Amino acid sequence: MKVLVVNCGSSSLKYQVLDMSTSTLLAKGLVERIGIDGSAIKHEKVGADKFVLETPMKNHKDAIEHVLNALLDENHGVVKSMDEIEAVGHRVVHAGEKYASSVLITDDVMDALRECSDLAPLHNPPNILGIEACKELMPNTPMVGVFDTAFHQTMPPEAYIYAIPYEYYEKYGIRKYGFHGTSHKYVAMRAAEMLGEEIGNLRIITCHLGNGASCAAVKNGVCIDTSMGFTPLDGLVMGTRSGAIDPAVITFIKEKEGISAEEVLQILNKKSGVQGISGISSDFRDLEEAARQGNERAQLTLKVFAYRVKSYIGSYMAKMNGADAIVFTAGIGENDIDMREMICSDLDGIGVKLDADKNNVRASEAIISADDSKVKVLLIPTNEELMIAMDTVEILSKNK
Repeated sequence: MKVLVVNCGSSSLKYQVLDMSTSTLLAKGLVERIGIDGSAIKHEKVGADKFVLETPMKNHKDAIEHVLNALLDENHGVVKSMDEIEAVGHRVVHAGEKYASSVLITDDVMDALRECSDLAPLHNPPNILGIEACKELMPNTPMVGVFDTAFHQTMPPEAYIYAIPYEYYEKYGIRKYGFHGTSHKYVAMRAAEMLGEEIGNLRIITCHLGNGASCAAVKNGVCIDTSMGFTPLDGLVMGTRSGAIDPAVITFIKEKEGISAEEVLQILNKKSGVQGISGISSDFRDLEEAARQGNERAQLTLKVFAYRVKSYIGSYMAKMNGADAIVFTAGIGENDIDMREMICSDLDGIGVKLDADKNNVRASEAIISADDSKVKVLLIPTNEELMIAMDTVEILSKNK
């Protein structure tokens, strides 16, 4: 079965085609500047040169048409007929409390996604546009929605309820939702496979550390807690996001700076995090270079980031009565040897011992803990597109 995976943004579209009989990537690409001057598709067939076409694309339907044309192209395509694409898996950011797993997209599902748009106003609307475009151009092809929030819907109420008047939860759905769910699910499953254990018997802490970052506690195969909250702003310190702060800071800055609450939120989302602390960059490579040269704010920034990740690891070990494995993934988690070492240092008292030689690896699956570490530490590159395709195949098999 060949599956097309689509991830739509407001003016961009990422896609992959995978042969799920072998879980093999066939082609991938990116459409940029949809509805803007300079629209272009960058398409890459595995084993071939990248193909780039600049052409006007006024909307997501135009973009999807160019994707389908690229997949059918005689020189750089990967299918001879669109009938070979048996399903489309769509990444959708938010499903609210509607769905705790991926679903076959129906009219009722589309209505539910529209209802959730106020929870993810920057993401759900373009996700919906992508689905509508695919449905129009591929009317006979099943579509599956895979949600960033779904994996975290197994959290118990004590983990997701905020201590504010309960009526705000009832009226507006204000609660912790969590994000990066597809990534956390994928690496937890792979960790169990690498350890030769059933995921239902394991306590796993997954650390998705990239420009956006979150941790999750996965007990017996289900998420019981995660660091992001009502929005992706909560939790860990990130590239440009502050992570968890005292909410009174918002009104304090608003009054002192004479700016609006919306402007403060923009600062917390776009000018904070490691960039805000360091004043240098949101890129950890820049921060580590500055730290090596003696820049004290860069050194502080790295310590703050590691400290916050450690805090969640300790918290989740308490909530799960221990842990069997810690997984590092995403750009920083997969590539930053020094940061993994900083996070795992001085955790031997709770059973975590990193092996320096094994940790000297980037972007490849590995067990990097010492042989006598009670808690295994793993590096697993995330593959959200494969997870979306896997969920798509599973949903279709259930709906035959």
